[in-house]
Amino acid sequence: LEKDSIGGSVACMCTGVPAGLGEPVFDRLEAKLAHAMMSLPATKGFEIGSGFGGTLMRGSTHNDPFVASGAARPAHAPALTVSSNNAGGTLGGISSGAPIYFKVAVKSVSTIGQAQQTSTLSGDAITLEAKGRHDPCVLPRTPPLVEGMAALVLIDAALIQRSRLGGAATTVCDGTRNFEPARPWNGEEPAAKKAKH
Repeated sequence: LEKDSIGGSVACMCTGVPAGLGEPVFDRLEAKLAHAMMSLPATKGFEIGSGFGGTLMRGSTHNDPFVASGAARPAHAPALTVSSNNAGGTLGGISSGAPIYFKVAVKSVSTIGQAQQTSTLSGDAITLEAKGRHDPCVLPRTPPLVEGMAALVLIDAALIQRSRLGGAATTVCDGTRNFEPARPWNGEEPAAKKAKH
């Protein structure tokens, strides 16, 4: 028995995220996601889209050109989509409508059963050896945490966007009406707009 530990990485894909969530500078959507993921225990890295692999690509290859969605698209789908998703679902800090894809690196567990050399506060060399049961890998416990944090970041961004647009819906719905504040829940024009006609 090795009495050691291992780490790994977790990938997350968020689908159905509307375009337009996030900020272009300080509160970029990918920065908020990175902040949330790096606040989880044992996380040591975050990459979105092509991540570090994107450094090996030329701009002509890495760019995500917009293309028409096509006539077969659902009524609520955007007219444009991207032909690739190297950016991972964000462009300029704002969601593009493409799936948001990122990876989180999880380090190996520090507490292991092997004897390790360390030092006391006074500088004396000692041997540290953990006793009892300890997980050799926390990676299987990570996906629900990553999913939960991603959901919190995305709903926060959606609520911020809704407040900018004047949305006041507080009931649970498919969310699309929160991005159309000029149309009330019953589909009729507001009384103020009717009076102006």
